[in-house]
Amino acid sequence: MTSRRLLPFVFSATLLVPLLILPGCASIDMAAIDTILSAEAPLDEGTVASGLKEALSVGTGRAVETLSSDGGFGANDLLRIPIPENLETMTNRLRAVGLNDQVDQFEDQMNTAAEQAAGLALDVFAGAIREMTIQDAFGILNGPENAATLYFRDRTEEALTTRFGPVVDDVMQQLGVVRVYEDLVTRYNAIPLVRPVQFDLETYVVGQTLNGMFSTLASEEQRIREDPLARTTQLLQRVFGRRSGS
Repeated sequence: MTSRRLLPFVFSATLLVPLLILPGCASIDMAAIDTILSAEAPLDEGTVASGLKEALSVGTGRAVETLSSDGGFGANDLLRIPIPENLETMTNRLRAVGLNDQVDQFEDQMNTAAEQAAGLALDVFAGAIREMTIQDAFGILNGPENAATLYFRDRTEEALTTRFGPVVDDVMQQLGVVRVYEDLVTRYNAIPLVRPVQFDLETYVVGQTLNGMFSTLASEEQRIREDPLARTTQLLQRVFGRRSGS
């Protein structure tokens, strides 16, 4: 097998190491992993595809767990959902008249809604992994650096959009986001000579939640492929030994 094929396999195997102890992740077939890691086991197509599926199961579990935790979006500067650009004129005017706290609360609660919706992604990802064929697996192995992320986006984005929508709406209703938003819009629209605001808040939050989800998957995929610190384990010594032929 070429080094090009083995590098993505290193990614899949690397992903297993730090995540096997995480609670709530997919169960791992230890016998299958022992076979994959065995110094004598050949890296045939079935073995590599099986190992990749196991790795992706744990990796997506980690991403979902991170994003659905308290602060998964709101406390992450890279993922925090900002005030929509379409509403910046409105919120800036409202801040100017002393409504900073209300605007900040509005932004915080959008992020809380995203965190609660993100937890629903796990079984959608699991379904995409179950349906993965050997051809799909090798498409990921021989594809670009973000091939796994692209696979998940193609297979799950529509289902996640459908699933996230009602949850985002429900959470925003419960937290009062919709009420705060409508109050802000009412206050803004009462200002003389401004253009009335009309904006689909649910669609915006769902879209930002999806972007954060796939961005996290892409970052994890890149880190696992490139981080040399992850190569210090016995597992990676074996895998890189295969890659180099030593």
